[in-house]
Amino acid sequence: MTMADRDTIAAIRSAAVPLDGGAHDHDALLDLVGDARFVLLGEATHGTREFYQERARITRRLIEEKGFHAVAVEADWPDAYRVNRYVRGQGGDRDAEHALRGFQRFPNWMWRNTDVQQFVEWLHRHNGASGSAPVGFYGLDLYSMFTSIGEVLAYLDKVDPHAAGQARERYACFDHYREDTQHYGYTASLDLSESCEQGVITQLGMMQARALDYMARDGDEEAFFYAQQNARLVKNAEEYYRTMFRGRISSWNLRDSHMAETLDALAARLSKDGEPARIVIWEHNSHIGDARATEVGELGEWNVGELARKAYGDAVRLIGFSTYDGFVTAASEWDGAAEHKRVQPGLAGSYEALLHETGIPRFILPLRTPGAARDALLGPRLERAIGVIYLPRTERHSHYFSASMARQFDAVIHIDRTSALRPLDPGGGWHAEEPPETYPGGL
Repeated sequence: MTMADRDTIAAIRSAAVPLDGGAHDHDALLDLVGDARFVLLGEATHGTREFYQERARITRRLIEEKGFHAVAVEADWPDAYRVNRYVRGQGGDRDAEHALRGFQRFPNWMWRNTDVQQFVEWLHRHNGASGSAPVGFYGLDLYSMFTSIGEVLAYLDKVDPHAAGQARERYACFDHYREDTQHYGYTASLDLSESCEQGVITQLGMMQARALDYMARDGDEEAFFYAQQNARLVKNAEEYYRTMFRGRISSWNLRDSHMAETLDALAARLSKDGEPARIVIWEHNSHIGDARATEVGELGEWNVGELARKAYGDAVRLIGFSTYDGFVTAASEWDGAAEHKRVQPGLAGSYEALLHETGIPRFILPLRTPGAARDALLGPRLERAIGVIYLPRTERHSHYFSASMARQFDAVIHIDRTSALRPLDPGGGWHAEEPPETYPGGL
């Protein structure tokens, strides 16, 4: 270890705020939040239990102590809205497990897991006892194109049957793809079939033009907002799938632009009587850490964190998460089964290895204000990102990128050793017992 590394580790130790599980664990983080309206809480993997638990603990305090109005997550709009109905005391679901049954699409363990179930039950109880406006639960993502088409049609069948027939004609363009969005994207991108672009744009425009009429007919502004967001999702998803075969950057940017646009719509909808809405966002680090501080940002990618900072400035806080090793729930291929996998130790020279060297099991590292720790983390280092697929055999290529952590986040929560999420539907590929030390290399 070089002298510079020792100085960096000493600076991190000095600035770190240890987490011991006590009631005051996140006092420093709430001080950092201050009067911010948007708190974006990340995760270094999509399958780590401690990340979900810490986000839930922080979110509960933001709701109870700072009056946050909503939780918005990296999930599809209609599936999350079913949960929203439950936590607001609406709909027909009798408990959180049933409310989460809308999450059927891969990777359903991201939201159908025991920790989200517990948080949803807490939010349901909180809303029932608070006596004030209920805190909502919303999805920001755009993968639910066909489900959202169905929701638009169901709404129009209720308020305007004639317009519902017109909408069916516009959306009929998708019928022969049998709800296979990738098939549509492939054929449309290569001009092998007619694009449905104009139809989805026209449908969204029609709903926006009839907004006042529909809300007056139905008397339910929230129902119209839900339907309009579904129509917007269909329009943006059509473009996303049509461009996904042209390159990662264009489709990534479309997806994160949609999530930022949905966040904007939520903020406008939930701001009332001169009180701006305050929203907690749960997404992967790769979406909430400012892309301008990463190598992918240099290639032209943007993300929700960057767009939020540009739109709302000092009203935004970006909180990243990190782990050195442990276990994770992830698949080995797209649409594959959820597996209980061992997370390899952070690579030498990475942020994960650096934070591990502090010897502090759990801590918050504030990065917003100048200081030795922030200065030490301004330079580029490798940073790990594990999504729904984890491939330890190609760890460096598949899961690391270069970043400046101090510019990417306002604070980082490091949990040195972590465990895997427990899915509500584990299936045959997930087992509670730990994988053997040789897994997955077999050596």
